[in-house]
Amino acid sequence: MAFSIDQFRLDGKVVIITGAGGRGNSIGRAYALGFAGAGASVVVADLNEEGAKAVADEIVAGGGKAVAVKVNVADRDSTLAMAQAAVEAFGGIDILVNNAALMAELGQLTIADVGLEEWNRILSVNLTGAMLCAQSVIPAMRERGGGRILNQTSGGAFPATGIYGIGKLALVGLTTTLAKQLGKENITCNAIAPGNVKSDAGKMLVPDDSPFIQYLQMSCATRARGEPDELVGTALLLCSEAGAWITGQVIHIDGGWVMRP
Repeated sequence: MAFSIDQFRLDGKVVIITGAGGRGNSIGRAYALGFAGAGASVVVADLNEEGAKAVADEIVAGGGKAVAVKVNVADRDSTLAMAQAAVEAFGGIDILVNNAALMAELGQLTIADVGLEEWNRILSVNLTGAMLCAQSVIPAMRERGGGRILNQTSGGAFPATGIYGIGKLALVGLTTTLAKQLGKENITCNAIAPGNVKSDAGKMLVPDDSPFIQYLQMSCATRARGEPDELVGTALLLCSEAGAWITGQVIHIDGGWVMRP
């Protein structure tokens, strides 16, 4: 089949994006608007129900299709309810974007001092949550004859230097495992590893005057920081027919901060 730009379109597809209703200028919101613009029906899923509704309303006001769903990704029953809500609203599930995570809230926790309860809380969202969401949508994807799972890891996992990076590096393992185990069912699984993004959460964690920004400016091949919208193109590739032959991969979007052959 000859390539067509239409292969990037998502008309008739249903996507669940977790963490899509959080802080105003967020990666999740950028994904939700981008996928809606490509024709997908979007389930805006977030623990922040009010934020999810705001993003869904923004999509609908622009002529797209969206519903808001409250979800706690660390709770199995909640993720199952999220999947059921997607099926009831739009008839099925084709794409899952595992974007929800704890990041800005973590501060500078050290492994020597972190308590077991806090360790488990963080990993329950950043790692187990992605697994539970995947388990919840896979049956619906099978009914559709395939699907796409996109996990959000981080440049901060290469190498991991804190609990956030540890969870995100483990998420790479989940990505390759799902890719291997589900590939014959036409379900792909890939990951995006953003660098320093100028989202509201990213700027909370790394302010403009942070010394880390100066380090990035020296380390990156191009720009040290990017906007949330700059992740959307790669996400559409990995979740559309244009990227059907890509699975088990981590794509770095970071201005050349992390370079992996």
